[in-house]
Amino acid sequence: MAVDDLGFELSPRERRRVVSLVPSLTEAIASTNREALVGATDWCTHPADLDVTRVRGTKNPDLAAIAALEPDLVIVNQEENRELDVRRLRERGVDVWVTRIETVPEAITSMRRLFAEALQWPEPSWLAEAESVWATPAEPRGKVVVPIWRDPWMVVGRDTFIGDLVRRLGYENVYAGAGERYPKVDPTEFDRDDVLVLLPDEPYVFTTDDGPEVFAHARTELVSGRLLTWYGPSLLEARALSW
Repeated sequence: MAVDDLGFELSPRERRRVVSLVPSLTEAIASTNREALVGATDWCTHPADLDVTRVRGTKNPDLAAIAALEPDLVIVNQEENRELDVRRLRERGVDVWVTRIETVPEAITSMRRLFAEALQWPEPSWLAEAESVWATPAEPRGKVVVPIWRDPWMVVGRDTFIGDLVRRLGYENVYAGAGERYPKVDPTEFDRDDVLVLLPDEPYVFTTDDGPEVFAHARTELVSGRLLTWYGPSLLEARALSW
């Protein structure tokens, strides 16, 4: 039996019609076997020319539309998608594979199992390359804070993929020891000249005039949310990040 990241068993067989409800995994599937991808969310923006049926968002997927596509497999993520939707799809007789990813190594392992066990496809070359480029530790580069929302301000805390990625890039996350994964904070707490504030364009869209103006002392950088939060081919680009 094939077993997903949460221990749910599926009968092993090749999957030829796939729906992805996770933007990063949509990119991973499309980069590997685009013809098999028949559905994706409205938030699945890569590749830019992807032409598949859209099934609404990650938190409110159109379950009837998904079932109508007659997928061999629907791919979701524990953090990005709702357990209720997974359960309802399975009640419709749809096979669902759940990923659970909180670190870069977990991303590599989870995707390797996805391709080998769930999809029964050959491993894509970009996956082995991603494993290779992330194998070498980076030199220490300083302290960072990564806000993911404002009003209220929320930042990356403990046990997150983003936190692990920036750590592996050589940065110390100021809130790595927080009691929550995404704690609410007062931005004046980290407005210091020894802190770099990374402002991604997702989930909150920080821009030149929406975010940096809050900080008088900390250095700020607008960054691609895709490179900080996605796991898939984007991992190759993310390894080259430095500020």
